[in-house]
Amino acid sequence: MASPQKRSREATEDDYDDEPPRKRSNSRSPSNRSPSYHLAERPARPYSRDRDVDDSADERRYYSRHTPSRSNSNSNSNSPSRSRSQSRTPPPRKPTSLNYIPHLILRGHKRAISCIKFSPNGTWIASASADATIKIWSSSTGALEHTLEGHLAGVNTLTWSPDSTTLASGSDDKSIRLWDVATGLAHPTPLIGHHNYVYSLAFSPKGNMLVSGSYDEAVFLWDVRAARVMRSLPAHSDPISAVDFVRDGTLIVSCSHDGLIRVWDTSTGQCLRTLVHEDNAPVTSVRFSPNGKYILAHTLDSCIRLWDYANGKGKCVKTYQGHTNAKYSLSGAFGTYGPCPTTSTPQFAFVASGSEEGSIILWDVSTKNILQRLHGHDDAVLAVDTLASGGLNSTGLIASGGLDRTIRIWKASDVPVAKEESEGAGNKYKYDGDSLPTNSFAGADSPALGLGGTPGMSSPVR
Repeated sequence: MASPQKRSREATEDDYDDEPPRKRSNSRSPSNRSPSYHLAERPARPYSRDRDVDDSADERRYYSRHTPSRSNSNSNSNSPSRSRSQSRTPPPRKPTSLNYIPHLILRGHKRAISCIKFSPNGTWIASASADATIKIWSSSTGALEHTLEGHLAGVNTLTWSPDSTTLASGSDDKSIRLWDVATGLAHPTPLIGHHNYVYSLAFSPKGNMLVSGSYDEAVFLWDVRAARVMRSLPAHSDPISAVDFVRDGTLIVSCSHDGLIRVWDTSTGQCLRTLVHEDNAPVTSVRFSPNGKYILAHTLDSCIRLWDYANGKGKCVKTYQGHTNAKYSLSGAFGTYGPCPTTSTPQFAFVASGSEEGSIILWDVSTKNILQRLHGHDDAVLAVDTLASGGLNSTGLIASGGLDRTIRIWKASDVPVAKEESEGAGNKYKYDGDSLPTNSFAGADSPALGLGGTPGMSSPVR
């Protein structure tokens, strides 16, 4: 007969959160392992919020860090192993707020800004506008490097190739253009095939494929080198609002005003999963998490949802609220914060998004707490992107743009910012935009220049 003390590993793990700590014999020292998890203008429909689906106990366990309780026995209190464990420095506490401060204001676009993207190498910021132009700026100085002209209507979307040498753009003129970043010139052959506005683009991780979503309700997979359509997916019954590649390029995600999020097999074109929330609000943006395990989705009910698409039929595990989104297509991004004391690499993640009242909100991914609110734009913030610290970039950056035609760059600071008012764990930081230096490289004839900056140097905010 098996000894009563011998238990299966599965049984032990099942009882982990349900039973009180048990006393252990001196021959068995408590395990010090603790699992860690890393994340790496449209009318709104009526909706309702019945409940927050992510407050279940199993989700709280999934995102929390557990450490087995120590025995209260004093029998081994004098042992060397116990004294060593007691002398260890406890891990640093998780920050409860972020400290991004205004850094630069870039002016030059004549109409609303629809998309902003940092280049993968962190050197450039690309911005697209309803004025049918694309501008490439230096992420460090704010200098305007190129203005790309060639589209015949407003530009909706941008995506960088993985090597940061090529920029792809999609426009209301139904075309996709590829641009050489070094020269600022368009490739001679545009990608033609969609029958309506091209609204979203994403390069594959290897840079050899491009996925596009259009108002013609189709998703196209392109061979970039041959400039031809490899596969057409009859994806949705309403206009496609966003597409993205997973980190290894094997999956594509798409979303639509029909309220559906669909995951596709890149090689076969098969739909592997359809995600839909009970409120069925129009979905305006989707993107995979950096580790490829989750999908972040913006919807026109002022919610951002994090989906675990891989397990079962897919499940909404987090819902982020606090912004306003009922009219426009907003997009957001993941960011990281809180360097690990041993490796100096970020160990926590946040979600950044614009809001229709003109702010940018940063949420902690796991707790859903608002870490910071950034104020400065005069109208809806449509596009937000993040750049992690590292390489030439010593601090994290956030870029934002929207209906006020300005691009604002925010820089992470080690010094807590001045707070006019506090909201929970986050902070709200307001400032007078006219007191900040404008980008003096914008054209003097641009009505968006606003302050009429004198040509000269574009200096950072002090």
